[in-house]
Amino acid sequence: MNNVNAQEFPKEVIAKLKYYVYRLIDPRNGETFYVGKGNGNRVFSHIKDESNSIESFDEFTDKLKRIREIKNVGLEVQHIIHRHGMDSDTALEVEAALIDAYPGVTNIIGGYGNNDMGSMHYTEIIRKYKSEEAKIKHKAILININRTSTDRDIYNATRYAWKIDKKKAEKAELILSTFQGIIIGVFTPTKWLEATPENFPDFPDMLGRFGFIGKDADESVKKQYLMKRVPDSYRKKGAANPIKYTYK
Repeated sequence: MNNVNAQEFPKEVIAKLKYYVYRLIDPRNGETFYVGKGNGNRVFSHIKDESNSIESFDEFTDKLKRIREIKNVGLEVQHIIHRHGMDSDTALEVEAALIDAYPGVTNIIGGYGNNDMGSMHYTEIIRKYKSEEAKIKHKAILININRTSTDRDIYNATRYAWKIDKKKAEKAELILSTFQGIIIGVFTPTKWLEATPENFPDFPDMLGRFGFIGKDADESVKKQYLMKRVPDSYRKKGAANPIKYTYK
């Protein structure tokens, strides 16, 4: 095959690919470190992002760091098209399944349906569908900690660090930690601060994001919410944002 550009698909190939799901692989150990979904030349965009990025606090810092490490030793990221010829909705489902299958990937956000239909123990599935639905009577922010709960305790996984409207966040009476559609933590925030080492010494700098300082809610309040199911009205299908407000 002549004149094949490894960083760009020919137009006639793009037409055949439609939507696809891809993996980025580290050639040093064969490890899949990122899973994505897209069309056109989306699979190659991360290499361009790395080349154009000069900020260590970039939103995709873990992914870009891995790409830089690979390039710095004279190697190239391997681009694998895992499945193609799909419509957008089917590609979302395949992407979500692969993110579950490769738990070490650097994706910041879980795949489509990860909150509600991701990998679970059978007892979690029973709890999920038999749990009483929470009746949210407070001004609350629901924060999905599916991706951070394995690295920190519930409080620390919930309080740091989010792209959030600080003024709107300061109106919240409660912060509800959610995991796979179930409320597992209830906190009263006392202060929202920029996500810097000065404000949060035990966390990395996350410029442009915020975290909160707070405490466990009163026991009477926790009883209203703990281990109850997030209402369907706050679980919009396909939504990737981990932040949900119960007020305007």
